[in-house]
Amino acid sequence: MLLSLQAIIVTFAALSAPAQDSSQVIFFDRPADTFHQSAPLGNGRLGMMVFGGTQRSRIVLNEASMWSGSANDDNRPEAWRNLAPIRKLLLEGKNVEAERLVNATFTCKGAGSGSGRVAKVPFGCYQTLGNLWLDFGPAKAPAKNYHRQLDLRTAVSECEYQLDGVTHRQQYFVSAPDQVSVIRLSAEGGKLNLSLGLDRPERFETKSVGGNELLMTGQLDDGRGGNTGVRYATRLRVIAPGAKITAEAKQLKIADANEVLILLAAETDYHGNVPRDRKITDPVAATSEVLNAAAAKPFATLLADHIADYQSYYNRVSLSLGKENAKSSKAAALPTPARLAQFRKTGDDPALAALVFNFGRYLLISSSRPGTLPANLQGIWAEEIQTPWNGDWHLDINVQMNYWPAETTALGDCHTPLLKFIESLQKPGRETAKAYYNADGWVAHVVTNPWGFTAPGESAAWGATASGSAWLCDDLWEHYAFNGDREYLRWAYPIMQGSAQFYLGMLIEEPKHGWLVTAPSNSPENTLVLPNGGVAHTCMGPTMDMQILRSLFGNTIRAAEILDVDPDFRRELAAKRAKLAPNQIGPDGRVQEWLEPYRENEPKHRHISMLYGLYPYDEIRPDTTPALAAAAKKSLAKRGDGGTGWSKAWKICFWARLHDGDHAYSVLRGQLSGSTLDNLFGTHPPFQIDGNFGTCAAISEMLVQSHLVTEAKEGRTGENATLATDILLLPALPAAWPEGKVTGLKTRGGFTVDIEWNDGKLVSAALKSKLGQPCTVHYGDKTAKIPAGNFGDYLLGPDLMMQRISR
Repeated sequence: MLLSLQAIIVTFAALSAPAQDSSQVIFFDRPADTFHQSAPLGNGRLGMMVFGGTQRSRIVLNEASMWSGSANDDNRPEAWRNLAPIRKLLLEGKNVEAERLVNATFTCKGAGSGSGRVAKVPFGCYQTLGNLWLDFGPAKAPAKNYHRQLDLRTAVSECEYQLDGVTHRQQYFVSAPDQVSVIRLSAEGGKLNLSLGLDRPERFETKSVGGNELLMTGQLDDGRGGNTGVRYATRLRVIAPGAKITAEAKQLKIADANEVLILLAAETDYHGNVPRDRKITDPVAATSEVLNAAAAKPFATLLADHIADYQSYYNRVSLSLGKENAKSSKAAALPTPARLAQFRKTGDDPALAALVFNFGRYLLISSSRPGTLPANLQGIWAEEIQTPWNGDWHLDINVQMNYWPAETTALGDCHTPLLKFIESLQKPGRETAKAYYNADGWVAHVVTNPWGFTAPGESAAWGATASGSAWLCDDLWEHYAFNGDREYLRWAYPIMQGSAQFYLGMLIEEPKHGWLVTAPSNSPENTLVLPNGGVAHTCMGPTMDMQILRSLFGNTIRAAEILDVDPDFRRELAAKRAKLAPNQIGPDGRVQEWLEPYRENEPKHRHISMLYGLYPYDEIRPDTTPALAAAAKKSLAKRGDGGTGWSKAWKICFWARLHDGDHAYSVLRGQLSGSTLDNLFGTHPPFQIDGNFGTCAAISEMLVQSHLVTEAKEGRTGENATLATDILLLPALPAAWPEGKVTGLKTRGGFTVDIEWNDGKLVSAALKSKLGQPCTVHYGDKTAKIPAGNFGDYLLGPDLMMQRISR
């Protein structure tokens, strides 16, 4: 099973030297003191946070289905009977009174999510699996030459240091092929002596099993005082030939070992509404089976299989932002926390932006794989019982932002957990649609969990936002737009159709213009000031809702045309879409957030909801809607460049779509300076992973953008409903990145794009057409066209002269 000591030394030989690629390695010169300094590892389901301690080391353990709570009827029965009075008040301009009535009659039944602060309610909370403790005992002197790193190229974390004349080495990874967490320890010039323990803050029992195993088991709170909560098991096995292993009641002691291999399996009997492939009824037995299979493989095979599997995702895309100069090279040699501090002062470290981009891809691969639950507010990494905001799925931007980089960075298969999650919301969402709106179709509001929560949240201030499910359906369409799989579209279309059907029934006509609007709703999570000074969140027809519904209705029409189905439904959608309240430019020149030019109570609010149409939707573009684009700039100027980590990520996307690379970079600099933790996790604060994913997507948008346009003429359907793609090369390249190269980025329409640039100008671009769709490539004021039906590879120069190099 174990490699020889010589092989271990070879494996770690490069560890003490500075990392060669500063865009691929996160490293530290000391153990982690906090969760936010530790290194995240994961295989989509299992996670570890590695602290790398020298005397007592903590490893936080995670498993994606560690959810408290249970299925619950959260809908108020016949809440729809209060809908007409609420709407009447809104139509009369009495938003404060309408909000009061929403709070009294139109929120969820019971405590709902507990406002993200109370774990012991049926809504539940994503929780830590627990802690693995490695206790090496006291040392005579402090450790020397400490180096700890996370290599994004291999998804392996390593640690090396000298202690009492002995060179200690640690290696950690989480294997997807073998579904185990792996830790290997070695000591050169001495022996390893340590004890191991497993615990968590509550609801656990740990015992030793079979002389070389620890087993921790328990059952999570179901939020009802019953015993229906998720049952879990964590089993650890030690393999240390020649060492003495002593099993005590709750720990293992290892003495006189040259090397130690620790294999850890974790399973739950999760049975929630959101699907996953793993079906376990006996977690204890399952952990034993997993460890038996993994222990039968040589360590070298475990490691090689892990790296090969991981790199099959990670190596699809590469990014280099040019050669390092003297200043940036010096910064890149610093440990990551010091590197961030240096960047705050100089802003000169292009490879740091590439590292953040790569880290975003790494985190998505590590927290969302085909067959797992989707990444939550913290991906899969949490150290608490009460995770902030329950570690749930927020539908008013956060879970969507988690997946913004999925398609563009060639990780469409990592997108599938979210798509399956959306499918799972239909059944409870239909019940909510009937209970609150007496409408057909399905709906979900702002927060949800694995148990199928789709009701409005417990407070009208944020929980009445009604467009969360419509926003989710954009992910269904985007997966098709990038990949062109009609069988997939046949699966996704009924979900989109059900969502659109709900909104057709939910819309009302506002009297001033005859526009169709949502009511009640919110502009997440902002507050408007009425002419009489009243302050309210509840409103009708906020701009974002209208933009989202234009996207949903338009994409559903496109899908139906492609599949050649439901012509009457398409016509109804088109007619209602044309009557949705349009984007408006307010008296101050900004994109208006509400139907009326209300003043916002918080001008610097973190949500910039009225610009959904700029990103992720594309109905606001500098080339097609210049007046709205100019108004969007004014909106962003008013909001400012600050905010939470995820808010800054969204602003980088906005400025990229406005083709202002230098402003996008300025916000990126603010993101890395003020909203990035020592281990590069994004912070709201506290830690929230959507900022990592949003920033990754934003960097992609700075380099390549794509938009679908319909070339089909009226009345043409099925195979003739041709979609064409506009591809923009280097649309928001900042002066800070004068040279670079990116490979493997994906665009709508099924194209793969490689770009190289120098001195701020395009050198060459390569396009691969998977679907044979027509395409127009844009670079500055130059264009080149690829007609429909042309598959294969194309090479373009700086003048966009095109050469076909393969078919």
